[in-house]
Amino acid sequence: MTNFIERGMAVNWIKKLQTRWNLNNPGQVLLVLLVFACTGFTVMFLKKPVTQYFFTEPGSNTLFSILYWIFILPVYNVLLLVYGFVFGQFRFFWNFEKKFFKRMLKF
Repeated sequence: MTNFIERGMAVNWIKKLQTRWNLNNPGQVLLVLLVFACTGFTVMFLKKPVTQYFFTEPGSNTLFSILYWIFILPVYNVLLLVYGFVFGQFRFFWNFEKKFFKRMLKF
């Protein structure tokens, strides 16, 4: 493990993301990753209450799962912007969202 860290490979992926996302420093990369993590956890924690609200009986419903993933997309995108604002990365996520929706419209 020490050899791995000494050769700089432990932070190599951060530099690759910094270049790919056109960010200023590794700290900004970590903030962006934190925003993605917070957004993912929030969406994950929302699923159970939403499921209980719409379906009173326990168990998995395939139709609900499909609809959930379709309708959670806008919520996920809004949460990205909210967390991006909270962590000072709103501009990055605003540009990220614009690129995302341009690709979706082409699809």
